[in-house]
Amino acid sequence: MRRLSETAGLGLVRHTSSVLAATNGAVAIGDLRVAAGVSSTHLAQRFKELLGVTPKRLARTYRFTATVFAINPAEPIDLGELAGRASYFDQAHFGHQFRAFTGLTPTRYIEIRRRFLREHPGPT
Repeated sequence: MRRLSETAGLGLVRHTSSVLAATNGAVAIGDLRVAAGVSSTHLAQRFKELLGVTPKRLARTYRFTATVFAINPAEPIDLGELAGRASYFDQAHFGHQFRAFTGLTPTRYIEIRRRFLREHPGPT
């Protein structure tokens, strides 16, 4: 425990990552960096060293996860609206991020989820 508490940047990474989790990644990394009083490079280095990813990548992961959980395949889905609610710059950016995380387009992902629900209905 003593050695862990002496890990350089652990408090910074712990605090920053908890803010990212609480906001589902919808906070500017620059704002977190300024609030912590550290440089972008320092923050990214601590994250890479302790978590293996940059704070920006962690934020993208949280934001994407929250967006996927918001999809209800049983209802009509407006991908433009979904992208906007998730704070993606535009629907094209959302589609690019979706494909980067899943290897699928949002439309294809929804088709697969709908087919799965048809083939494996839950208890009624």
